[in-house]
Amino acid sequence: MADLSEKTRMFTAADGDELDMRTIMRQVCRALEEKGYRPVDQIVGYLVSGDPAYITSHGDARLLIRRIDRDELLEEIVRSYLEAL
Repeated sequence: MADLSEKTRMFTAADGDELDMRTIMRQVCRALEEKGYRPVDQIVGYLVSGDPAYITSHGDARLLIRRIDRDELLEEIVRSYLEAL
């Protein structure tokens, strides 16, 4: 089993800034809320189906979330949940 204290994976943005998974997910959630969607429902739909159409293109949210490997995002969600127990 992976060490639960592993750091969040970092991603490099096109402009050279470092974006971590949490930052990307915050931006995606914000964009979904701005468009009137329920972020949890939309993100779960994306994770289960792999269909990026669940994520709005507003605020480049669709481009951002596709920078994260779905399996890695699921691992991070489970890791975070287990750490909170």
